[in-house]
Amino acid sequence: MRPTETLNAEHRVIEVVLSCLDKMADSAFTSGAVDVAPAREAVDFLRNYADAFHHGKEEARLFPAMERCGMPADAGPTAVMRHEHELGRAHVRKMAVAIDDFEKGASGSSDRFAFEARGFVELLRDHIAKEDQVLFPMADRMLSPAAQIELKSEFDHVETHEVGPGTRTRYEAVAQSLAGRFGITPEAVRACSHVCGCAPGPKD
Repeated sequence: MRPTETLNAEHRVIEVVLSCLDKMADSAFTSGAVDVAPAREAVDFLRNYADAFHHGKEEARLFPAMERCGMPADAGPTAVMRHEHELGRAHVRKMAVAIDDFEKGASGSSDRFAFEARGFVELLRDHIAKEDQVLFPMADRMLSPAAQIELKSEFDHVETHEVGPGTRTRYEAVAQSLAGRFGITPEAVRACSHVCGCAPGPKD
């Protein structure tokens, strides 16, 4: 499996939680209440699987590998992806604050949670589409077979020595548990996935 295939598979797991978060946002907006337990589960998933586990491999391994092959680090596609990761982190931080505020009885906290959750879902669905349809195919063309083998080894090292060998299994189980709670099916997830409007990468 190529490194980009590993990242692509992780996107499918993240999309499950995005669909659950969409449901949480709708409920918070219409009911005026945040369903705290699953909302906290979603925030934990986004911080530890989507960000530290998944984005961490992209930022520390994939993007530098592409930049060593000539992609500009300060103005190219990897710079855009890093910026969008930061935007996503800001949404997640504000979601967490809104959950805390709701538990304290703060006025407007459920609407703030819904607003940040919807913003994050929209951002990340578009971000995932750009990576799947443009950045990852570009990486597959740029990286030599030897570089891809090295990158896959680095990914394996991240999982076994940096974030822990049980991280993938644990958070995939969280995603499936949330999907069951909110009635999210694979068909529903696919229906919500984006087709990005960005220009295609260079052809082989």
